[in-house]
Amino acid sequence: MTTLQTSHTDITPASLPLLDTDVLRMFVAIAETGSFTRAANQVFRTPSALSMQIKRLEETLGKTLFLREARQVSLTPDGEVLLSYGRRLLKLNEEAVTQFLSPSLAGTVRLGTCDDVGTRILPCVLAQFARSHPATQVDVVMGRSIDMAARLDAGELDLIVITAGSTGLEKGRGKVVHTESLIWAGREGGIAAMRTPLPVSLASQGCAWRSMALKALDQAGIDYRIAYTSEHCSGQSAAMIADLAVAPFPAGLVKPPLRKLDKEYGLPALGDYQMLLIQRQGTDETCSILASHVVDALQGLG
Repeated sequence: MTTLQTSHTDITPASLPLLDTDVLRMFVAIAETGSFTRAANQVFRTPSALSMQIKRLEETLGKTLFLREARQVSLTPDGEVLLSYGRRLLKLNEEAVTQFLSPSLAGTVRLGTCDDVGTRILPCVLAQFARSHPATQVDVVMGRSIDMAARLDAGELDLIVITAGSTGLEKGRGKVVHTESLIWAGREGGIAAMRTPLPVSLASQGCAWRSMALKALDQAGIDYRIAYTSEHCSGQSAAMIADLAVAPFPAGLVKPPLRKLDKEYGLPALGDYQMLLIQRQGTDETCSILASHVVDALQGLG
């Protein structure tokens, strides 16, 4: 009797499972961010949904793709191989769709935003917009809210995302698209919060965060000194990381080595702040589509 033996060479292309593009996009996002949570914000899914999809992908391929650790995930050797294929497949898919679905909109859209929001949403927003409208150029400017509003009014910008309550902004203008807690932050294990007078690192004059912080400190009767001033979040972060000051900061921007300063330091609550989206009158559909991507990304911040 002859015994038939099967091997991998007996598998025909028709019997192979197909890789889902959406699942590949999730896989690549996790691999690039090193976190299910950060990847979930990028692809607008929950971490649990991503975990389930990756588990099914691993079962389909018969390979473990990620090493799951306490605070991050890393690729296995098989995962690194799939990442290379995944990036190429996603790129090829985009090229194929673009070839047949040429964008109906082109031109330039000029976007202005504060750096605290821009650094968090721009990678996702620009990537999504480029996939649907690769022929459209996006010019991005970051700066103070009042400056962005002035440039919009001067016709230099088409769309802005700014902080509500900043000095000089007309009340009731724009659409509220994001609300977030403003908290006190400082260096993990640092001593700046215990100094008297309290050293604070603030945004420049006119910023709503600055006004909220100074008002809260004055009402609480806390002695303070303005140790550092910066128009950009990175400047405030630098002073905190060096343990030279504490700062009012969006909860979503507080990452190690920074930490939220709890009530034991006696610092007053700051409350929430809001982000506004303002689109210049007379802009075309291209700008409206970019605006919708911005809103979706801000909602993904939670």
